[in-house]
Amino acid sequence: MFLSNIRIVLVRPTHPGNVGATARAMKNMSLNHLYLVAPEDFPSTDATDRAVGADDVLENAVICASLDEALKDCHLVIGTSARQRRIEWPSLDPESSAHRLVDGAQLGPVALLFGQERTGLLNAELDRCHFVATIPADRNYSSLNLACAVQILAYEIHRAGLSGSSATLVDSVEGDRPASDEDMQRFYRHLEEALQQIGFLDPANPRRLMRRLMRLFNRVVLDRNEMNILRGILTAVQQHREKFDKNDQE
Repeated sequence: MFLSNIRIVLVRPTHPGNVGATARAMKNMSLNHLYLVAPEDFPSTDATDRAVGADDVLENAVICASLDEALKDCHLVIGTSARQRRIEWPSLDPESSAHRLVDGAQLGPVALLFGQERTGLLNAELDRCHFVATIPADRNYSSLNLACAVQILAYEIHRAGLSGSSATLVDSVEGDRPASDEDMQRFYRHLEEALQQIGFLDPANPRRLMRRLMRLFNRVVLDRNEMNILRGILTAVQQHREKFDKNDQE
């Protein structure tokens, strides 16, 4: 079933009890693929106790040293956040997030990210996300317990899976596979390099240019062919610049 392509990713979790409760919430909603990025305390008896029968989810959890490892092969990444940021990320409610993930799971691995209990996802981690899911809550006390947040979104994913795909994402990719997170990160590094080379981006004073550009491209469902076209354009720009610099020196 395509739900097996959905990864629940906990980034730097500090409390093993929350990891166990997350496993239970996942199993309640037919989700089995738990990824832990640099957990502070795992494995742990506290996690096992809180899992209450979801021991198999814990035993099969993938421990990752970095977010790169957890997002390997994923073509859609949705983060979660209760805080407003200076640069806004495209935001979805839990139901819309769930349908995006269910649709995307038919094309390959997708990920739903949850940040550390105290800080949530950092801006650098949100940079990896195509969308941000926000759970409506009291604006004066909007921070949910980690496992509670997982339960709410896992429930919406389960509902979306039962109702079937809207095929929005599937139809938007014509004949080619969507670009993976790895593809996107290589593109962003290439883009930054080219922008510096032509003098558009000052590495000493970058401001938030790359973050805004990442927000722009993350809103678009790029397939691998489109990604290759963009990389080709960047390479051509760089080659032209190098030729110009060489002629200028002569």
